[in-house]
Amino acid sequence: MLSCSNLSIAYGSRKALDGFNISLAPGEIRALIGPNGSGKSTALQGLSGLVKPIEGTVLIDGAPISAMTRREIAHRLSFLPQQPTAPDEMTVEQLVRQGRFAHVGLFRRYVRRDEEAIGWALESTGLAGLAQRSLSALSGGERQRAWISAALAQEAKILLLDEPTTFLDIGYQIEVLDLVHILSRERGVTVIMAIHDLNQAMSICDRISLLEKGRVVFDGVAADLAASGLIERVFRVEGQFVQISPDGPPHFDVHLQRRQERHTSTATA
Repeated sequence: MLSCSNLSIAYGSRKALDGFNISLAPGEIRALIGPNGSGKSTALQGLSGLVKPIEGTVLIDGAPISAMTRREIAHRLSFLPQQPTAPDEMTVEQLVRQGRFAHVGLFRRYVRRDEEAIGWALESTGLAGLAQRSLSALSGGERQRAWISAALAQEAKILLLDEPTTFLDIGYQIEVLDLVHILSRERGVTVIMAIHDLNQAMSICDRISLLEKGRVVFDGVAADLAASGLIERVFRVEGQFVQISPDGPPHFDVHLQRRQERHTSTATA
């Protein structure tokens, strides 16, 4: 489906991603976690072909992404970056229609197949009733769903999301994660997303890749990550994993004080 081997990306003399390897199965949800600057966004940009690597190869269905045009890539893969922007007066439907550009191009008119894809994308994200509403009139969660709907209109089987729940209230975060889960399980969409919330990643994702300074230091399931001790070391926190339910994923209960910043202070009146 989507894979890369020894992918390395540099910005000037700084290596932002070093020897990154990943292989995604159809319908899999994969989380990229790690501290700020660990290479999560760079990995997604490399996987989407937006950044040229200094080493390594990205493959989609066994074909190198470097040999594909942007339109060919868009048929297979959709990438939603952090905080995408569009004119506030644009309606939800207009935004979603832009997702069909890879199929329609500059000159061809929308045909029945395009209209069906747009309708499916709106229905899948629960936005059919808001199709004529302007983006400025949407809540944060609705706006994020509108962008995901535009990505779905591409009918790509691979969806890359960069911090899709950042800056959203907890209710909207759950909406977005529920949608990701439905797309994976009911539509067979492969999802890889960078995400900050460790417990959200562990609750929804099939596998987790932990990055530190541009390198993958763990790749596996949530239970193995919980037993590895890497969360405490990489994020420099103190905490413990607890089992909320017998069949559920482990939940990380973190102390508010970072381990390497502990100090003793004396209060004065």
